[in-house]
Amino acid sequence: MELFGMTISELYLPILIIAGIATLLYLFFSDLTDGAGDAFPLLDPAVILPFITLTATWGYVLELATNLSSVFVLVISLAAAGILDFLLYFFILLPLKSAEVSIAYTDESLAGKVAKVIVPIPEDGFGEIVIETVNGVLSKRASGYDNVPIDYGKEVLIIEVVTGTFIVKEYEPFRFK
Repeated sequence: MELFGMTISELYLPILIIAGIATLLYLFFSDLTDGAGDAFPLLDPAVILPFITLTATWGYVLELATNLSSVFVLVISLAAAGILDFLLYFFILLPLKSAEVSIAYTDESLAGKVAKVIVPIPEDGFGEIVIETVNGVLSKRASGYDNVPIDYGKEVLIIEVVTGTFIVKEYEPFRFK
């Protein structure tokens, strides 16, 4: 069977090479097509390119390794690529898209957290605190609430953030008597 003046087995290899190069380019420049598959997921390049690559791979290998007819090899290749692409989409791509990737925080989101003083906070001055979060340990400039001095090593409660300075008060945990 011939298509475009080439046998089917001669057609699989160039398609495989072109689809492989397109997949590599998509890896590097995928941010340009971000959201392309939102309206219709089957048009997402992350779904189409693996399907084409897998079809060409299965077709090329089956043409070389078996004596099956080209039509039967094409049908097997399309079916195998469809199954593998389905598995790739539902078990890898969808979970990755829904995963939380942001480790960003805002200073305002730290209000209400407990921190530790690492540089004493003088009256009418600035010191430094460290806050332990899931993102790691953050070090921030701090000033005492009502300009009260706070010693080194004390635990403090972050009251608010004003122009990058954390306003803190010595932390007194609630205890039942």
